[in-house]
Amino acid sequence: MTAWLTRDDLGAGAGSATGLLLVSPDVSSVFPLSPGDRAIAAELTGAALRETGVGGRDRVVVALAEPAGALWAAAAADVAEAGACVGPRGRMRLHHALSALKATTLVATPTGAMDLLARLHLEFLLDPLDLGLRTIVLTGEIASKRTMAHLAGEFGAQVTEVLSSPFGGGALAWRAAEEDPLTPLADGLLGPAALDKDAPAAGSGPAELVVTPSAHSTLGDAVLRTGLVGLGDGRGVPAPVHTVGDHVLVRGVWLALARVEKALSRIDGVAGWELTIGRQGTLDTAALTVRFARPSLVGNPMWKARIEQAVRALTPVSIAVEVAQEVAETPAPGVVTDLRGHHLGRDRALIT
Repeated sequence: MTAWLTRDDLGAGAGSATGLLLVSPDVSSVFPLSPGDRAIAAELTGAALRETGVGGRDRVVVALAEPAGALWAAAAADVAEAGACVGPRGRMRLHHALSALKATTLVATPTGAMDLLARLHLEFLLDPLDLGLRTIVLTGEIASKRTMAHLAGEFGAQVTEVLSSPFGGGALAWRAAEEDPLTPLADGLLGPAALDKDAPAAGSGPAELVVTPSAHSTLGDAVLRTGLVGLGDGRGVPAPVHTVGDHVLVRGVWLALARVEKALSRIDGVAGWELTIGRQGTLDTAALTVRFARPSLVGNPMWKARIEQAVRALTPVSIAVEVAQEVAETPAPGVVTDLRGHHLGRDRALIT
């Protein structure tokens, strides 16, 4: 019987996994790779770069977090003249790296590329065309509408989007324009599945993208639920526009809601919480509003500091902590408010 696995299922086997382990920042997902698996992941990522127009005379700078960054840089080194990973932080550092390495290709998240563009205009007073980028590859996030066209016009570059594995960061599929469906990089690798049952999606409507790593050394014929949801029309593989499940995607990092819940449950006096995620500017923002059960805790700086420390230990993503002025006499479950419109809910079976 085929096993259908989520990020939490992969994380549960962390203590027995072998080989190179691609670990998410919160260790909620542990994706094992044998030497053969690594070769396949690099081959697929290299194929994605070639599909997006990268060739032997290009120089590629990868501005992605781990574990994706190193994998993409290694694949770029096999396809292009050079490949380098500089990480996702610091737009001034990224600008310097692009200039110093004479990059022709940038691999970045959609918000990372948009933030670089905004800072070039507003802070550095530089013309994006002066960077000389010919190709921009977007991956790792759900892009806002018209992002691809906007970046293409500003940088004078060919902009494409690649769907990367939420587990290991390697490329799975790509598309050349926002209105296009995804083109998987291998037959049978990626497909839409029903949200409420372990079966392929039937007809149109929301469908979760699932990965079938049939050639994987340890996962075999398992089906991996990505948490990414596209709006299917019964034809092809839809690009993701939503997320679902017990993890929410913030700044290219999957945040485990169950771990937030567990961490806050250990702090005396916490009666409820709301995680609000937005994208008013170029980057995602996250704020955690905590409601206490006792009035004496509302203005207590030590209790707020305890919550800030607990959240900081969960994820590298910056999450602002706020305290509600009203108290709650009875505990209530945590709530996720996604102002971006991305996250559909924690329970797949309740999504219609």
